[in-house]
Amino acid sequence: MKKGSIIVLSGPSGVGKGTLRAKLDYDKLNLVNSVSWTTRKPREEDIEGVTYHFVSQEEFEQNIKENGFAEYAGFSSHAYGTPKKGLEEKLEAGKNVMLEIEVQGALQVMDQYPEALSIFILPPSIEELEKRLVGRNSEDEAAIQQRLSRAKEELALQDRYRFKVVNDDLDRAVKEIEQIIQENAPTNEK
Repeated sequence: MKKGSIIVLSGPSGVGKGTLRAKLDYDKLNLVNSVSWTTRKPREEDIEGVTYHFVSQEEFEQNIKENGFAEYAGFSSHAYGTPKKGLEEKLEAGKNVMLEIEVQGALQVMDQYPEALSIFILPPSIEELEKRLVGRNSEDEAAIQQRLSRAKEELALQDRYRFKVVNDDLDRAVKEIEQIIQENAPTNEK
């Protein structure tokens, strides 16, 4: 059986990574999602082992000491990470593993797995990105400006990725991502 590939889908907050990922044909592309660990408490809509694996801070820190993460980061007093064990089991089973992650985590994965298929999602413009962040209605102006500042820093790192896709038209961007995966990873395409 041919080993699967790691697919890293990354880019600034608000660029549409989650929307693009949700529209991909997982069966045709032989894709499975990676399930991250987190130290945050489950929300009502969360499903253990599907949304996240919910672990204690101590368990998370022990996995860091054992070099057990492909990537990890902390946000708002909670930690998130992609465990190597589950990732590598899926790859060995011949599956392509989708990691939809923020830029710093993506760079960690790309350092540990240089063969990863890395795709950077770009907004059509900074103005459009700001419009999308404002349209979420989930943050105040200061938080939006902080995200835009971080987005500019992350956009400067786009050349570290093998592929870049502009999310200016959802259907076109999905087709472009699917084509990149079909041409560079083992798929179920006949």
